[in-house]
Amino acid sequence: MPITVSALNVYPVKGLKGIALTEARCTDRGIEHDRRWMVVDKDRQFISQREHPKMATVWTEIEGDALVLSAPDVGDVRLELRPHGRGNLRVQVWRSVCDAVSVSQQADEWLSDYLGLDCALTYMPDESKRFSNPDFGGEAKRVGFADGYAYLATSEASLADLNAKLLAKDHPAVPMNRFRPNIVVKGTTPWAEDDWRVLSLGSAMLRAAKPCGRCQVTTTDQTTGEVRGPEPLATLATFRDSPFGIRFGMNLVTLREGTVRVGDAVELS
Repeated sequence: MPITVSALNVYPVKGLKGIALTEARCTDRGIEHDRRWMVVDKDRQFISQREHPKMATVWTEIEGDALVLSAPDVGDVRLELRPHGRGNLRVQVWRSVCDAVSVSQQADEWLSDYLGLDCALTYMPDESKRFSNPDFGGEAKRVGFADGYAYLATSEASLADLNAKLLAKDHPAVPMNRFRPNIVVKGTTPWAEDDWRVLSLGSAMLRAAKPCGRCQVTTTDQTTGEVRGPEPLATLATFRDSPFGIRFGMNLVTLREGTVRVGDAVELS
């Protein structure tokens, strides 16, 4: 059975809802617009669904040259997709400190009111440089505000295997959005992604960097923002624990930029 791309997703703002795509441009730091925006606290440290699961209920949409944020029972806020910013900032995501710009007082107030905390929205301009861990990603592999690598890829077969184990425990199956992947493929055997090296898809070429260790975000319902733990993390821990953490999916870096479409063949080498 051929391996093909079955889904593409972009997450413009780290921690907020993603957008399903039929076509995506793979850039040197991930799918175009992916995690170029980030919500930070008053100390300019990133905030995420780990501590603030309500972030899952903020929708993002790209409409022409605008990024639109919306949420249940509140109005929306419309922003420039490539903002010039209101001054340079230094922001922190995990151990990385990099340049960003503050883009909209209106967005800061909107997010602070909705999430119930003092926060601000920042943007990574083109000239800002952040790199993946060279021990796994290789030298000078750029990344936006994603946790560590330009892409996260998963497979339908691995989710099906996990869900079979959950159903055997009388636990409902979980959707793929619990894992927030950029690229989903079908046509593999379960957990085949553990052995991926180089993937050619569309006109892009990507390389496997390291398995993705999962956190408690996988226990958050991505529709309601409700934390429903301990599953699926508890079941994954019984057979997917590793030095990288509890594995689901593979982190990738860019070898060649290009365009990828749902339905494209995936060639492994």
